[in-house]
Amino acid sequence: MANQTIVYMLVLAGLTDLPSLQLPLFLVFSLIYLMTLTGNLLIVSLIFTDFHLHTQMYFFISTLACLDISCSSVTTPRILFDLLTDQRLISLQACLTQIFFFLFFIVSEVSVLSVMSYDRYIAICRPLHYMQVMSWKVCVRFVSGALVSGLVYSLVHSIFLTKLTFCSSNPLQSFFCDLPQLLEVSCSDTFINVLLIFVSGIVYGIIVIGVTVYPYIPIITTLFKSKTSNYIRSKAFSTCSSHLTVVIILYSTFLFNYYRPNSKYHFTEDKVASVFYAIVSPMVNPLIYSLRNKEVKTSLRRTLQRLH
Repeated sequence: MANQTIVYMLVLAGLTDLPSLQLPLFLVFSLIYLMTLTGNLLIVSLIFTDFHLHTQMYFFISTLACLDISCSSVTTPRILFDLLTDQRLISLQACLTQIFFFLFFIVSEVSVLSVMSYDRYIAICRPLHYMQVMSWKVCVRFVSGALVSGLVYSLVHSIFLTKLTFCSSNPLQSFFCDLPQLLEVSCSDTFINVLLIFVSGIVYGIIVIGVTVYPYIPIITTLFKSKTSNYIRSKAFSTCSSHLTVVIILYSTFLFNYYRPNSKYHFTEDKVASVFYAIVSPMVNPLIYSLRNKEVKTSLRRTLQRLH
């Protein structure tokens, strides 16, 4: 440590070292970012302007869309800048700031997804009590709680990151400042930081995954036992399957990168996983919720007819 120089600028490995791929990747990720912004902003605007969508479920979907826009905006502009200019230097302060906001938005999104599971459980299993249990005041409190949980999670990790020093010239093996890869290039003892990832992940993960997955047991049981029409049953299945698709994509790739041992020997796999939960997931969420949702498509049709 005494013979090492502390650095305040870090080097990002980026997506590729091949110059011939930088322009194609820039175009691809520009298109993905444009689709992310367009799709999520369209969802938010439809929900805001169409009173038919002024329900609790769409309130959560619009919150999810806002978090997707924010999460993608934390990472993608930096990726595009590096691909276009081939400058992969980032200050330590900027790196820590990026990690703070990324963790805040991604953890808040995970929390909102768990709230959406509970919302579907009440709507399907206790429909007569839905408006009483899921009042607008309760919904606002749920979303506020999700944002607070994301803030606490990111703040705790950020505080412990500020106590680390960095003196390695090795590049950070990612295309943005992500927590596992940042710890690998620190010359400090990162035992507490790694322990914090696993402890917070276990405690938070059990609660969130439990709240997200468990409601689907009574939901599926209720749908199979109910004597409702095939249309209502298929509509419920469509809504739940859309939600589960988003959950699976986000959770599986995020857990793969954060909780897999010896990740420093699997740079390519880590980058692929990071692309999915940081870039692809915010883009596909509005597609999943709109293409599989008749009410959203009907609202879009009404909006286009008014414009004409």
